[in-house]
Amino acid sequence: MNWGSLSDFLAMGGHGFYVWGSFGAALLVMVAEPLMLAQRRRAALRQLRRRARAEQFELQEQPT
Repeated sequence: MNWGSLSDFLAMGGHGFYVWGSFGAALLVMVAEPLMLAQRRRAALRQLRRRARAEQFELQEQPT
């Protein structure tokens, strides 16, 4: 395709809304996924630390 101006390029022959909307959705997913992954990692590490503290506490409480 040959576009004569920036507005023609952005309009994409009448399909600009769908084209740029698709790019926007893909960008959103590509940004959100690493953020969500980091959040899940932090939650998993917190849970592991909690379990380790609980096990350590149980070991200290057992009579020897």
